[in-house]
Amino acid sequence: MDVPFWAWIAVLGFIVVMLAVDLFAHRRAHVIGVREAAVWSGVWVAFGVAFGVLVWRIWGAEFGQQYFAGYLIEKSLAVDNVFVWAIIFSYFAVPREFQHRVLFLGVLGALVFRGVFIAAGAVLIQNFSWILYVFAAFLLYTGYRMIRQRNEHLNPEQSMVLRGFRRFVPMTEAYHGQKLLVRRNGVLLATPLLAVLVLIEATDVVFAVDSIPAIFAVTDEVFLVFTANAFAILGLRAMYFLLADLIHRFVYLKIGLALVLVWVGLKMLLKIDVLYIPTPISLAVVATIIAVSVAMSLRATRGQGRQAPPSPVDPPFHVATEAENAALEPVWGRRRPPRPQDDPGRDSRRDTEYAPHHEGDSR
Repeated sequence: MDVPFWAWIAVLGFIVVMLAVDLFAHRRAHVIGVREAAVWSGVWVAFGVAFGVLVWRIWGAEFGQQYFAGYLIEKSLAVDNVFVWAIIFSYFAVPREFQHRVLFLGVLGALVFRGVFIAAGAVLIQNFSWILYVFAAFLLYTGYRMIRQRNEHLNPEQSMVLRGFRRFVPMTEAYHGQKLLVRRNGVLLATPLLAVLVLIEATDVVFAVDSIPAIFAVTDEVFLVFTANAFAILGLRAMYFLLADLIHRFVYLKIGLALVLVWVGLKMLLKIDVLYIPTPISLAVVATIIAVSVAMSLRATRGQGRQAPPSPVDPPFHVATEAENAALEPVWGRRRPPRPQDDPGRDSRRDTEYAPHHEGDSR
């Protein structure tokens, strides 16, 4: 597959422009409803499919099918990210109007990390062909582990990343709007929103370790691996707001995702020395596994409505009061000099200075 340099620049430029549009559209903190999330999800899926059609027409059916297989795998595995995010936001009681900003920065970091992992994986495959055996074995083991641990969920309180962050980074105990850093009494402090962002980035790194080898099982083309990852990740924020209140209904999806990993692991193992499984067959198998697991989940939980993930009775953080926000200082720059109206003794001094003096008063 011969990809000109301008194609890379065009894709990266499009991603940057769309991120800027998304950020501008959500520049004000507000609760994103289901309708808005559905619209944005449709927009991102349309872009991902349109790019696949473009690949199909320019580079041929085989590469188009490889892109769609990789896109479907990454989009399916990304649903697990959504469930973990829902657990994290619920545990920390992050106000819904602040969640988009965290997810925007999280997706931005995910794109960077995925790019690094993809480049490293391509270099390893090109120089050490035996690494494919390692990737295949890792996918098989990960799928087996997901099946065994299908009923286990992330416990943010036991996260080593969070404990390390709280130990070494001074933090406030309140959310101050969408701020990640604040200054109080001359000390720079992280807000809980920054801790949540760090935890989300850490979980995405773990998911990338699973998903990057999985997509290399269906295509060796770095351009397709990156673009399939990028277009799948760009729609994660909208997918979260669309599905966060429905995670209790996807009871069999984790088994389906585990079977997808097992399937692509077997495909990679067979591809090395035994048999090449055509891309249309791989695409059909992945689509069937995901469709069946989703259909069985919805059937088993029919009649259940939207339901937010449970939050702790005593959340670890709270939203800052007006007094707590007023006590903050500028994060960057010089400390604000005290204003006359901030001086509590000003009124009493003024009253004394301008009080009428009677005869006999000493001055």
